[in-house]
Amino acid sequence: MMRQEHGITVAVYPGSFDPVTHGHLDIIHRAAKVFDKLIVAVLNNTSKNPLFTLEERMELIRKVTKDLPNVEVDGFRDLMVNYMKARNVRLIVRGLRAVSDFEYELQMASTNHKLNPDVETFFMTSKPQFSYLSSSIVKEIAKFHGPVEDLVPAEVEEALKKKFPRI
Repeated sequence: MMRQEHGITVAVYPGSFDPVTHGHLDIIHRAAKVFDKLIVAVLNNTSKNPLFTLEERMELIRKVTKDLPNVEVDGFRDLMVNYMKARNVRLIVRGLRAVSDFEYELQMASTNHKLNPDVETFFMTSKPQFSYLSSSIVKEIAKFHGPVEDLVPAEVEEALKKKFPRI
């Protein structure tokens, strides 16, 4: 069952988004058409060393989704199910790029459902042109000053150039 907030269907699209890519934006745009409200929940994963701070990632996502009035950007530092409970939302959106993503995502969906049986996961497959794209690949290309304009929005490209200036 999809969770409704005052008669509207709300879903959460969680991730680290370090940085947000065209693949992420594809899922955001498509999910924003399916659900009345989409919360893009940016994870502050303390076990990782992100390139961008939580605040920077949230601001970049706000900039590139400003044309989507039903998209909200939020951050969290807790278990996904705890965040979902705090926000009173029961539907998670996850993107699948390739078959290799499915095993991990199925494990996460099953774990979330075990921790909270009311939580359901909605999988969206990425468009073929984004099936190879990951934030890690983008960061690696940007680190060596390779072209990323086809991989990320202009705002993200500029932010990457500031993180990896030419010396």
